[in-house]
Amino acid sequence: LAARKAATLDRISGGRVSLHIITGGSDLDQGRDGDFVDHDTRYRRTDEYLTVMRRMWTEERPFDHAGEFYRVIKAASDVKPLQRPSIPLYFGGASEAAHRIGARHCDVYMLWGEPLAAIRERIATVRAAAAREGREPGDLRFSVSLRPIIAPTEAQAWDKARSILAQVRAKQGDRTLPLPEAVGARRLVDFAAQAEVYDERLWTPIAGAVGGAGNTTALVGTPEQVAESLLAYHDLGVTTLLIRGFDPLADAAEFGRELIPLVRAGAARRDRSRPAA
Repeated sequence: LAARKAATLDRISGGRVSLHIITGGSDLDQGRDGDFVDHDTRYRRTDEYLTVMRRMWTEERPFDHAGEFYRVIKAASDVKPLQRPSIPLYFGGASEAAHRIGARHCDVYMLWGEPLAAIRERIATVRAAAAREGREPGDLRFSVSLRPIIAPTEAQAWDKARSILAQVRAKQGDRTLPLPEAVGARRLVDFAAQAEVYDERLWTPIAGAVGGAGNTTALVGTPEQVAESLLAYHDLGVTTLLIRGFDPLADAAEFGRELIPLVRAGAARRDRSRPAA
């Protein structure tokens, strides 16, 4: 059903649909939605789910499938995606199971905003997993998720960042957050415990304050400084930058006006100067 709905939406939108597949990293969160299987079982289920989904998009004849979690008879979709061979799949996760399943199925592997050295290592790990699945290097792209905090001057940007952290801590109150179950969130908490700032602008205290929840590592500075930091991830092979702010509407307007044009221009310059493969 999800495959048919996504294919229909892809047709209606002129081929603009991508799907971000979230397996779930917390038993507590999954339990809230009535799902009580363990971490590795969830990833096995995701593996089978995506296998069936992609077959619905690509196979021209009805097919049968009988697996550990799903069984279908003469499954078919009259509507195929406009994007061929299939709708792009985004995927994330920092565990070994996530690397394996994501490398097998996804088009874009999503990473939290970690230090540059860690991102370089994660990209190499996922690429190695993809190679074991028989995929070519160009089959898989990478995305990094970050929260820019920008202002006209660097001092103003740091003042803004500290103000946001104070608001987060006030909202948290005296609660002691448990160590997160998700491997990716634990990594952010560990980075925050080791240092407040990496690579000049990657600021970790907010991620530490919220227990590694969500996209909470920040890049702090002027638009020009933050653009250069974002481009440093591009230099590692990252092709998608997922950014959002702490004041969604105002930050979206500010990013579109002040930050995104600088990143696009810088990426274009780098791509032009890169030797042809």
